[in-house]
Amino acid sequence: MAAGSRNASRHAPNIMSRAFVKEPDGDTFEDAPDRLISEHPNYVTANGLALIEAEVARLTEASSLAQQAGNRAELSATARDLRYWLARRASAEVIPPQLGTGVVQFGSTISVMRDDGRRQTFQITGEDEANPAHGTLSYVSPLARALMGSKAGDTVRLGPGEVEVLAVG
Repeated sequence: MAAGSRNASRHAPNIMSRAFVKEPDGDTFEDAPDRLISEHPNYVTANGLALIEAEVARLTEASSLAQQAGNRAELSATARDLRYWLARRASAEVIPPQLGTGVVQFGSTISVMRDDGRRQTFQITGEDEANPAHGTLSYVSPLARALMGSKAGDTVRLGPGEVEVLAVG
């Protein structure tokens, strides 16, 4: 090989096939995968249905703004979430509270004492409206399932410990 050709190949630009580059080329865009929908019935409180409606309204507005701005990533994310919340709204079954029965059921507000002395109060709600930090607990959670059908004064086994039902409202 001549000295000149060795020099030329040493300074040739690094060209790599697009097939080996992981970055998008600007012409392709992947939609966000759909959110998983629970296999359980979509029981909600009246407040839970209102929260779903508010989320649908918020996402509809966000989707419109993302489309106007041409923000494909935001449009994909809001479209995915909007599909989820529209499906949840379509399958929502409002369960009216059965107050005054004294029996733990969907919609009940329960005060319990754990075997370590902690007292907690929460309402049993639908999956999407549950937020234990704010006093709501999903009806499919282990604690809610264990408490269903119990009354004030009952002690319910939960894992290795026990929970005493103090009040049901």
